[in-house]
Amino acid sequence: MSLSDDDDDLAAFRSAMADVKRQPVTQHVAPDKPLPSTRPRQAELDELAVLAEMLDGPDPETFESGDTLTYRADGIQDSVWRRLRRGGYRIEAELDLHGLNRDKARVAVVGFLAQCQDRRQRCVRIIHGKGNGSPNSGPVIKRLLDGWLRKRRDVLAFSSARPHDGGTGAIYVLLRSS
Repeated sequence: MSLSDDDDDLAAFRSAMADVKRQPVTQHVAPDKPLPSTRPRQAELDELAVLAEMLDGPDPETFESGDTLTYRADGIQDSVWRRLRRGGYRIEAELDLHGLNRDKARVAVVGFLAQCQDRRQRCVRIIHGKGNGSPNSGPVIKRLLDGWLRKRRDVLAFSSARPHDGGTGAIYVLLRSS
């Protein structure tokens, strides 16, 4: 390509653009889209959830006294055990043993657990009371219930309930699926 070819191209371009007028310069500048926040919102939500859980009430794992009942069969995963102790399962049935003597309580527990197995209910609550009406020997039904449930094959685990579900006067029972 020679210099005269470039001059011819430039002349042709100028001739083609002779009727074109420049746009007036505008004072308005189009705003840029705002950039997304760099704040880690999910991390903040996770931290708030942990804080709320800590403030929700005492974790039964952090206080183990003679008042609490706990049992965990071999093979129960840590996450399942933790969830039961924290009251994380939906209570599907409930039995209240208040006012029953030891014989009637045992019959009620056996019948209740059989009925729960028939209905395929997995997590139940048994209210045994704190033994405030018992003589000086303390909570009779509570101690007996601990022994009865440990001997049953259909009971995978049990733990004293959270304070809002009865505290040390009730237990969550996790049943084996049939």
